[in-house]
Amino acid sequence: MGAIQTFARKEIKFLLTEQQYQDFLPLLEHYMNPDKFCVGGKEYGIYNVYYDTPDDFLIRESLEKPDYKEKIRLRSYLSPAQPEDIVFLEIKKKICGIVNKRRVTMTLAQAEAYLQEKIPPDLGGSYLQEQVMDEIDFFRQRYEIFPKQYISYQRAAYFGKEDADFRLTFDRALTGRRSDLSLRQQSYGDLLIPEQMRLMEVKISDSMPMWLAEELAKLQVYKTSFSKYGKAYQMYVQNQLEWTRPQLTIEKRRRYDYA
Repeated sequence: MGAIQTFARKEIKFLLTEQQYQDFLPLLEHYMNPDKFCVGGKEYGIYNVYYDTPDDFLIRESLEKPDYKEKIRLRSYLSPAQPEDIVFLEIKKKICGIVNKRRVTMTLAQAEAYLQEKIPPDLGGSYLQEQVMDEIDFFRQRYEIFPKQYISYQRAAYFGKEDADFRLTFDRALTGRRSDLSLRQQSYGDLLIPEQMRLMEVKISDSMPMWLAEELAKLQVYKTSFSKYGKAYQMYVQNQLEWTRPQLTIEKRRRYDYA
């Protein structure tokens, strides 16, 4: 994957059924080009470990939908990743609907040394990467973070024929887990959305193209608020509640049923 280090954009999300996605494809061929990693209709895998505070402050704050929120994650395009494989340490901020993502490229071994032992990676003297690294260092001064959530998915990606900054991505097989939080581990876990659904993200710097808005209306696809990490955390909390909920005795259930 290319070492994109910084960008800002709007991200609008939609949930599509498999049939809606298939209906979408002819229009994509007309207006969009496949990402260079998606030639021939191929998808590629994205594997992430999200970092958070011991009490999950970052994701809890994010779910409150403030005007400003931020998160940090380690991303790989290989699974399982080896120590010498390239990974991306990313800091992502959303300010009044505008998403800004900055990332630093390093090996998995360097990333683990930095995140676990605070050993600075050798970035080869790259000014831009050093600048982003300073921002990540400042983030870590404010928050004590640990690996908290693994999320992976398969992605099909496209960019506009007339505007290369306009991107569409379609993610499926969204999978999450709260254990084995290392990119060295294979991808596995619980599905975050039904198997036959796809999360579509419209990534734009300006307004949505008219043809896209018209097609979404035609297919009855509507904007949704969806965070992969947020959904995974909500599922985790729900599971914890179910495990700890006191079980009613048979007698109590009878009294409840007939009350």
